[in-house]
Amino acid sequence: MMDEMKSGFVSLIGRPNVGKSTLMNQLIGQKIAITSAKPQTTRNRILTVFTDERGQIVFLDTPGIHKAKNKLGKYMDGVAEQTMGEVDLALWLVEPTTYIGAGEQHIAEMLASRGVPVILVINKMDMIKKEELLPVIATYQEIGDFVAILPVSAKTGENCEELLQAIFETLPEGPMYYDEEMVTDQPERQICAEIIREKALRRLSEEVPHGIAVVIDRMKEEKDTSVRHSHRNIMMIEATIYCERDSHKGIIIGKGGQMLKNIGSDARYEMERLLGMRVDLNLWVKVKKDWRDSDVQLANFGYQVDNGPEEESW
Repeated sequence: MMDEMKSGFVSLIGRPNVGKSTLMNQLIGQKIAITSAKPQTTRNRILTVFTDERGQIVFLDTPGIHKAKNKLGKYMDGVAEQTMGEVDLALWLVEPTTYIGAGEQHIAEMLASRGVPVILVINKMDMIKKEELLPVIATYQEIGDFVAILPVSAKTGENCEELLQAIFETLPEGPMYYDEEMVTDQPERQICAEIIREKALRRLSEEVPHGIAVVIDRMKEEKDTSVRHSHRNIMMIEATIYCERDSHKGIIIGKGGQMLKNIGSDARYEMERLLGMRVDLNLWVKVKKDWRDSDVQLANFGYQVDNGPEEESW
């Protein structure tokens, strides 16, 4: 490591489905946060660490800021906004469009009030022509003050190394906050639960995904008793997918249990890559009506809700 290292905490902020989790996974070089074409995939703040000879960046991926419709939504917005008071730099991810909606205006005002340096990251550059970029830059320059503006493609990795360099140039000199081998603060149990939720998001219809939560009921490494793998261990995982309606339970299970089998198969494959061993995954589906508006159930599912005075949502 260099004597004069750069280090600091960097928040990824933006509207839902703008690509924050995909970008974070791309920057650190491996998948930690789940991704989906559906908005509001990330529900908790996820910490990841990038370390090289230039220093250390601690990324905080936050839920997309949106108009809250229930207590879970308010919790997610609160997580995103609270994080802004804890960082040295913000990456504001936007899509390559000249339309500034209420959500973008709200984020611009919030960033201005915090006084945190901001890099504007125009994501999804693989979807537009380069000549369309200048009007987008000009539009955002009218509503914000940025230390840098960078177009990237989180999907392909285009300009991501340039973004890392811009981050290091902006961060102050400082110590390593985490061991250089650390990549995330997310325990394997939580990552496995999120993998199951991601596979459900990708498989299920539009109506169901926002109303599901996943809890790992049992996760234990045991000796593999199969003849073929008797010299190895196997991870035994039992998990429950919770939904809000009886009709949703039927959709998640599917005809003859096929949908649940597909979700389990998709999740098992990725868990085995993560854990480096064979996985025996058993899934159940249970109904918890209106859990997204229940403080007790939100807490049970790992969302610590602040019951302070409510603020007006835009």
